[in-house]
Amino acid sequence: MRRCGILMPIFSLPSKYGIGSFSKEAYEFVDFLKAAGQSLWQILPLGPTGYGDSPYQSFSTFAGNPYFIDVDEFVKEGFVTEADCKKYACKDGSYVDYEDMYKKRFKLLRKAFENSNVKTLKAYKGFVKDNEFWLDDYALFMALKDEKGGIAWTEWEEDLKLRKAKALENARKRLASEIDFYKFQQFYFNKQWKALKKYANAAGVEIVGDIPIYVAFDSADVWASPELFDLNEENIPNAVAGCPPDPFAPTGQLWGNPLYRWDVHRETGYAWWIKRIAYCFDLYDVVRIDHFRGFDAFYAIPFTDKTAENGKWRKGPGYDLFKAINNALGEKQIIAEDLGFLTDSVRRLVKRTGYPGMKIMQFAFGSGAGNEYLPHNLSSNSVIYTGTHDNETVRGWYERMLKDDKKCAEYVRFYAREEDATKMAWALIELCYKSVCDTVIIPMQDFLNIGGEGRINTPAVLGGNWQWRMKKNACTKKLAKDIDKLRKLCLR
Repeated sequence: MRRCGILMPIFSLPSKYGIGSFSKEAYEFVDFLKAAGQSLWQILPLGPTGYGDSPYQSFSTFAGNPYFIDVDEFVKEGFVTEADCKKYACKDGSYVDYEDMYKKRFKLLRKAFENSNVKTLKAYKGFVKDNEFWLDDYALFMALKDEKGGIAWTEWEEDLKLRKAKALENARKRLASEIDFYKFQQFYFNKQWKALKKYANAAGVEIVGDIPIYVAFDSADVWASPELFDLNEENIPNAVAGCPPDPFAPTGQLWGNPLYRWDVHRETGYAWWIKRIAYCFDLYDVVRIDHFRGFDAFYAIPFTDKTAENGKWRKGPGYDLFKAINNALGEKQIIAEDLGFLTDSVRRLVKRTGYPGMKIMQFAFGSGAGNEYLPHNLSSNSVIYTGTHDNETVRGWYERMLKDDKKCAEYVRFYAREEDATKMAWALIELCYKSVCDTVIIPMQDFLNIGGEGRINTPAVLGGNWQWRMKKNACTKKLAKDIDKLRKLCLR
């Protein structure tokens, strides 16, 4: 049976405190999804963000972003007052102001922590025990970062950088309250997210989570388990991740993430990966794995290079990893983000796993009728999108095409049978729904017919990303009815 959903980041939800959260507006969005006949809600990674504010560069692959905690719950529990919330309220506008968020939100969270009785709660004790395999290292890591003014762990004194037992013991004693503060954040993040997910599932909506293939270098993951990553004796990467040059990025993309030591992962039976995927399926119903092609072969760039031009391709773990995951966890709902430069071996890997790949409508109009992304060339075991968080909105894309590539714009008009530029977003949405793909997921901005101002991320550009927020009352009853009407017409 075919199914459909909407791509909408948590941070993009409306709220009264400057960033989307697990507040009543999130529950109202679930109600909208249900009314629109949608069975999937795709989000972006939920991890705590650092420099650049990217959810794909998190301080932990397991931890949650404390900005998403609904502080109104703390008012109900008596940890803070409404006056406190207003005092530390962040700028509330069309875009997230992360600098303002960083300066204010943690002060409010700290006050809530200091007034809470969280350590006496049975649920809290259970959460801490069940998650000690990552929570202890993460909380200590963040407490140490705070103590040292936010500098990267590679700049810490040698004993802490290399995790000498005595240094860690002293830090745990010295920073006991700070460590508890970070555990408090993770407990309430998990508690509120699980409640929201339960509400969504009861409404017939499954959550599609998103995980990056790589973790950030300045993260608790790398600090706690350096042996799993391609580092030298001083714990500095030998090479880092990225993408080779292409027409969109002439010098390539230099992501800077450390690479995995796949030989070590193989020797452990991929234990770390199995834990990671198992934890994801505790949070989500479906998991989209970003940059899936990296499991077949990955691009390694010398650590000291300033561009990605001199990288080399290296062999990844291939199907061996997914065989181990399936043996440990059983078959799971996974989406393979198989976009970008694909080789025959990548295609074979995706096919062997059985995971659906991704098809992007905006990529369909560049090379004539043989383009693999055109609806008439698609296969059923696919997830089709008008665009992703890395693309322009359809309206913004098409308006740019009208100026920069009139020939392509003409082809889009001909294929979509739509002359009105203001209706092109809906025309491409209809093409997605009428395709043979088993799953259709549309970014919320395209349903709202938003222009370039609604773009979430521009790859390889630092600043101005991950900020767009939906206006309050944008999810109208009429829009839900129109979307559901399209679903009933096209999906069976």
